Amino acid sequence: VQLQASGGGLVQAGGSLRVSCAASGSTFSNTVMGWFRQAPGKEREFVATISRSGDSTYYADSVKGRFTISRDNAKMTMYLQMSSLKPEDTALYYCAARRKISSVVFDVSDYDYWGQGTQVTVSS
Repeated sequence: VQLQASGGGLVQAGGSLRVSCAASGSTFSNTVMGWFRQAPGKEREFVATISRSGDSTYYADSVKGRFTISRDNAKMTMYLQMSSLKPEDTALYYCAARRKISSVVFDVSDYDYWGQGTQVTVSS
């Protein structure tokens, strides 16, 4: 599975941004997908995950109610809609995929494939 994240940028606090993750090379609908982020000097952290069908989603407490993860299996693309952005949301955002599993997973080590990351910067 190859993953390509895009859509990052610079936004003011309180603003919105949508990042995307395009997949290729495998059956997208059979993969659990997730978003992670990594700020400078910090470990990569879980943001959100979505089941293969898209009917189950889970979020980190820090983004719950502000971020929405979704996927379009026909387009082999996953999205992360981010609203009410805060300066502490500034990070490199990575998309990740896990094949051959039926349940969502939350840890970095649970994912097999990673995109290159897209930078999100929120100014105060």
